[in-house]
Amino acid sequence: MIGAAGRMGSEVCRAVEEADGLDLVGRYDAGDELGDLGGADVVVEFSVPDASPANVAHCVDRGINVVVGTTGWDEARLADLRTRLADHPDVGVLIAPNFAIGAVLMMAFAAKAAEFYESVEVIELHHPDKVDAPSGTAARTAALIAQAREQAGLGDVPDATTSDPGGARGGRADGIPVHSVRLRGLVAHQEVLFGQTGEMLTLRHDSFDRVSFMPGVITAVRQVADHPGLTVGLENYLGI
Repeated sequence: MIGAAGRMGSEVCRAVEEADGLDLVGRYDAGDELGDLGGADVVVEFSVPDASPANVAHCVDRGINVVVGTTGWDEARLADLRTRLADHPDVGVLIAPNFAIGAVLMMAFAAKAAEFYESVEVIELHHPDKVDAPSGTAARTAALIAQAREQAGLGDVPDATTSDPGGARGGRADGIPVHSVRLRGLVAHQEVLFGQTGEMLTLRHDSFDRVSFMPGVITAVRQVADHPGLTVGLENYLGI
């Protein structure tokens, strides 16, 4: 486990120790020498965006499969990782924006709904200790929605705003409006709002405790070796 001292990392360690057939062989955090990672078959990586690519590269170069929950993997970083994996064809890496089964379903539902609605906005809500915005889940949701809209021949999301000096309209991810809320007491939450004349569809997922991510993490740990190369999104392991 890389990032073992973090909120997610400590929960993953507990889940692995309780899972049948899995053994936790090492806990690593910032400043630790990774070395051979205790001879692990699979590494779970929950660190920070600046550290994650080097951590994953260290694992891949040693033939170790990796399950990655760290955000910040843009297309450039993914391309670099694919190039590295080409030299290690037996290694599997899963990068998952969210490990909660409900969140994965929400993203799939959003992609399905996207072609039917002219308007869409994403609101993601997290605790104020989160270092990046928008969340990886929101960015992934926006990308899936944008792809579905393009395939359906839809244009830009309508928005007549011409003056917004304070940024009240939020940001854009793949052309989709995204709003990030940071509030003490929250864990991980997201709404996707779809609008059409006369109606609105709301998709929402809430993780109230980090334990909600553990079934997905354990599933990924068990399956990553069966999926060599790079996989983005847990839905690809779940048949969603």
